[in-house]
Amino acid sequence: MSRKKILAPSILAADFKHLEDQIRTAVSAGAEYLHIDVMDGVFVPSISFGMPVISSIRNATDCFFDVHLMIQDPDRYLDEFAACGADGITVHAEAARHLHRTIQAIKNKGLKAGVALNPSTPLSVLDYVLEDLDMVLIMTVNPGFGGQAYIPAMTGKIKALREKADALGLDLDIEVDGGIKLSTIRQVLEAGANVCVAGSAVFNEDIKGSVEALLQAMGETL
Repeated sequence: MSRKKILAPSILAADFKHLEDQIRTAVSAGAEYLHIDVMDGVFVPSISFGMPVISSIRNATDCFFDVHLMIQDPDRYLDEFAACGADGITVHAEAARHLHRTIQAIKNKGLKAGVALNPSTPLSVLDYVLEDLDMVLIMTVNPGFGGQAYIPAMTGKIKALREKADALGLDLDIEVDGGIKLSTIRQVLEAGANVCVAGSAVFNEDIKGSVEALLQAMGETL
């Protein structure tokens, strides 16, 4: 099954003094998703941003807002993230107490539901919810900080998930997040990912050129 390949720049790496302009540049260059990392300082060490920032940039673009909640007990805030403009919400399996209930709550809001897995979390935690999901996010670094190097063992994890999804006949997006750049993007796509999060590889001195180079690399992958 051929799946659309999507680049999802992570605004965590953007210059917030020029956030709107940088978002517009990335989207106009071909990025279809914006990846929005929400960190609470509890589930991960860092604190990033929340609903006010998402609301403030919602009018800057009509692209897909891919909201990644790196927060403990995400159920507490699903209504607020839906209201401020999320198109899809991804929660961590490690942070949701009742994962099936959380997934259903997201879908009941008309949003795409995703589940993220930390590098050490096995795919087996998805065994009884995989058919309910629109997307699985494989963390290819340990969450909490940008600029980390890709963990090579995650390539096999991506491949195993794609094989499992195909065996079940699922039209599942597999997203990867962490260390994705020109030198790693082909291997994750060849393993079965189709949504690629990139932060510092996009938001640098040449955002337009970086997006175009990544999209070209994605297009060259069979």
